Amino acid sequence: MAKPNILFLMTDQMQGRVLDPDHPCQTPNFDRLASRGVRFTRAYTPNAVCSPARASLMTGLLPHNHGVLYVTHTVDDDQAALRTEHLHWAQQLVANGYRTGYFGKWHVERSGRLEEFGWQVNGAEGSTLLRESEAARQAERADAAFALERILDQPGYRPMRFYGVTNVPPEARGLGVRTQLALDFLDEVMDEDEPWCCFVSVLEPHDPFICGEKAFAQYDVASLPLPPNVHDDLSDRPNLYRRAAQIWHDWTDQERREAMACYYAMITEIDTQFGRLLDRLEEAAQLENTIVVLTSDHGELLGAHGLYCKNICAAEEVYNIPLVMAGPGIANGAVTDARVGLHDLCPTLLALTESPPIATTDAQSFTAVLENPRATASFQQGFAEYFGGRLILTQRVVWDGDWKLVFNGFDFDELYHLGEDPGELHNLAGVAEYQPVVERMTQAMWHKVEVSGDHSLFNSHYPILRIGAVGPLPRGE
Repeated sequence: MAKPNILFLMTDQMQGRVLDPDHPCQTPNFDRLASRGVRFTRAYTPNAVCSPARASLMTGLLPHNHGVLYVTHTVDDDQAALRTEHLHWAQQLVANGYRTGYFGKWHVERSGRLEEFGWQVNGAEGSTLLRESEAARQAERADAAFALERILDQPGYRPMRFYGVTNVPPEARGLGVRTQLALDFLDEVMDEDEPWCCFVSVLEPHDPFICGEKAFAQYDVASLPLPPNVHDDLSDRPNLYRRAAQIWHDWTDQERREAMACYYAMITEIDTQFGRLLDRLEEAAQLENTIVVLTSDHGELLGAHGLYCKNICAAEEVYNIPLVMAGPGIANGAVTDARVGLHDLCPTLLALTESPPIATTDAQSFTAVLENPRATASFQQGFAEYFGGRLILTQRVVWDGDWKLVFNGFDFDELYHLGEDPGELHNLAGVAEYQPVVERMTQAMWHKVEVSGDHSLFNSHYPILRIGAVGPLPRGE
């Protein structure tokens, strides 16, 4: 039997919940993909920002093990440096006879030499291939205008267009250029005998939320429902959350809906562009033998708790990411609540392609769930770590079924029951009757910290650093 191909569709800062059937965001091609595959409702990112999350995807390692703790372009060259002794899954695909191509946002490490990490065709940011393709569409962007825009303008900070509607069509903007590069690669490799992996990574729907007129017109701004936690006063949450929310404190509900409409319209544009790739595979009769992955590096707050973007606040809107997989050996039209991480895709893809595995204790293959979406018993726990960026913070997030603990090294902790409080409006960490849950989940955090080799955090026995509900040592020691 022929080895399966891989089409990896990557977005940037896309909420997982936009793929829910009753969500107002319009994604017909993503829905089509989900109808022939498995959609994960509890997929999560191991880190809340781009570079650490993407490096985890490639290596199957948590950030403290691969070394990329912050976004690479914001720190000196000796910080957030990828440890290159670790293998990437694309390298293992090449060892298994695959042709590989990468197009769009990389952000895994700063060299841009993707060939060293298993990608034979380099169409990433900074590459000659992408620069020439962008230049070819530059004339179409020369007369860009905005029918709607909202500028953030604060003393001492650069003005920023936070959302807007442009007359430049998506084909001439970044997502269209990157999709076309992927289409060109598919046209080349689909005529060959070797299996292939095509990775296309767009910059959208990352802020600023800039969409085209056609996609924006598909949304009735006034009817868009605001998130139920949009006016959260954050009274029982870390003070930093309230401080970060100040920039948007005077926004009207109309402005919040306009931002939502632009964000959703961007996703609709991505859906259309990625649909071109799915159509090309279907036309070539290669869709059935292709593993298609749709996911994102992290989510977007989009007004939840009065906040936007990510970095500050460990809300589900940031950590819950979209994940849909379809293809040979994968169940059809299924939805699962298995909790799997972005980093778990590394061992999973290698297993699905029968490629040489990568040894890691940080991630686990979830092929069993792809075959049987009800096989979720071993996929109820999750773990994420955050180190900040520009503002250096310490956070660890632990999930266990419906329970979620946020360990805050800069303030008091958070505990939520996501089944009863999906909007995370009620922090139970300070409620006496829930202290056993806090202690149990803090112990689970310490266990993960220890087995994954996060030695610095595990050895926080110095008196003034003893801020956890319980310490890292097992009871009785």
